[in-house]
Amino acid sequence: MQEIVAAVRALTHGETDSVALMATVACEVHHAMPQADWTGFYRVTAPQLLKIGPYQGGHGCLVIPFSRGVCGACARTGQVQNVPDVDAFPGHIACASSTRSELVLPVFNGAGKLLGVFDIDSDTPAAFSSSDEAWLVPLLAEVFKEAQ
Repeated sequence: MQEIVAAVRALTHGETDSVALMATVACEVHHAMPQADWTGFYRVTAPQLLKIGPYQGGHGCLVIPFSRGVCGACARTGQVQNVPDVDAFPGHIACASSTRSELVLPVFNGAGKLLGVFDIDSDTPAAFSSSDEAWLVPLLAEVFKEAQ
């Protein structure tokens, strides 16, 4: 994954616009992770509310309250949600009926403001590991440090 990290760093260097950063990260990560069927961001647009942001793959849910689903749990708690079986997750929202597992990571700027969540879905159960988290968490922190 060092190649994808280097590519994202190069492509996003000096950029502070959160939507531009999200679009670039979603594209690069989606194409680097063969197990990913949907890769994208849900942006915080109002208190306790996420709306669809830049993504790769089929359609996503347009609106997700913090109180529902894997993305909502990530936004609500500020913690990574690595769900090997979405059917076993209470309150899972099936934006795509084919999704079997999800990795959702919170996205904060350097001031600690939650900008949104980064959601990676797979049609394969248990598609994501702690090693995926190990490179994505610091990459998101670096890329969005100066984001507005």
